[in-house]
Amino acid sequence: MKYRPMGSLGWDVSALGFGCMRFPTKRFNRLAADGAEATRIVRSGIDQGINYVDTAWFYHMGESERILGEALKDGYRERVKLVTKMPTPLARKEEDFDKYLHAQLERLQTDYLDVYMMHTLDRAGFDKIKRLKFIEKAEKARDAGLIRHIGFSFHDTLPVFKEIIDYYDWDVAQIQYNYMDTCIQATTEGLEYAHAKDVAVVVMEPLKGGRLANPPAEALEVMRASGVERTPVDWALQFLWNRPEVAVVLSGMGSQRMVDENCASADHSGVGILTEVEQETIERLAEVYRAKIVVPCTACRYCMPCPYGVDIPGNFAALNNMQLGNNWYFRYKTKRGVRKLAQTSAQLDSSKTNGSVHLCTQCRRCVEKCPQHIDIPVELEKVKSEFGR
Repeated sequence: MKYRPMGSLGWDVSALGFGCMRFPTKRFNRLAADGAEATRIVRSGIDQGINYVDTAWFYHMGESERILGEALKDGYRERVKLVTKMPTPLARKEEDFDKYLHAQLERLQTDYLDVYMMHTLDRAGFDKIKRLKFIEKAEKARDAGLIRHIGFSFHDTLPVFKEIIDYYDWDVAQIQYNYMDTCIQATTEGLEYAHAKDVAVVVMEPLKGGRLANPPAEALEVMRASGVERTPVDWALQFLWNRPEVAVVLSGMGSQRMVDENCASADHSGVGILTEVEQETIERLAEVYRAKIVVPCTACRYCMPCPYGVDIPGNFAALNNMQLGNNWYFRYKTKRGVRKLAQTSAQLDSSKTNGSVHLCTQCRRCVEKCPQHIDIPVELEKVKSEFGR
């Protein structure tokens, strides 16, 4: 494992961090994490050198923090920097800060957090934490030894990002960034802006919800033409590690294979190691992907569960996969998967998350929860157009 400076915080962080939003799930309930398997792969990642683990209140319907607390027993807690986030969207009053923080400490079975973040800040979320004085509350928690560093995760535009950065002397900023998303949300300019102010930058969605791990035929051809033998995942990760502004890259790893491969990639990472040919290859890859993406959904699942059972990220993935699919069998499997989705409420499974777009009532509750600000009901109409009934 390679290690990098964590901004100005005085400690080195593993190039690869373990994101706990995409733990392996149980076979018959895709929202329920498999605690035993998740514990095994988290510990494996730590044994391979990962020293930064990130979770949140919302992940796996509240189970991620509990599972991670179990995984960090037997001495593993002392080997990592533990990060979770104030569930800002749920907060309604000042007292909620202490309520959630203490509940999270209990879930994680720890006395303190290395980093505590204000979760998924956009314009509205930023206004909320100012109104509820959550930064002042975080400072008091820091003085009491409950947290050590204060940060935020971000989902909005560059002007809002700069405003948040300038508002407070943050320790950490977590942004969505990958070779496709250099010009949206915080953007490359925001990445450089935060770094210049000594804020440690944590990168999430390095594979754009897994999309960069499964390239279309055109992208694979670009990779082959470069003459560099590298997996699609490694291309995406090395792009990030090449930048000095990036402290740690989070990967939501859901299997032992992902952990092993990503740790191997991190072991070969470094600032400024990509050649001119490799950087040009990544630029061409971005062009190929951008020409094909229909809906910019990263499958974060913040929109779930839908009150009417619609599998929102699953439907969007199918739509995008039809554009990215590089062979007839892939497209056939995608269509077959869509046909298997529940067409009526009576056909929904026990988790009520397997519904087709035809169950959407356009209630728009999902829109306010989407960190990408996608107009979900409108975009679901495109799924109807692509697949019909």
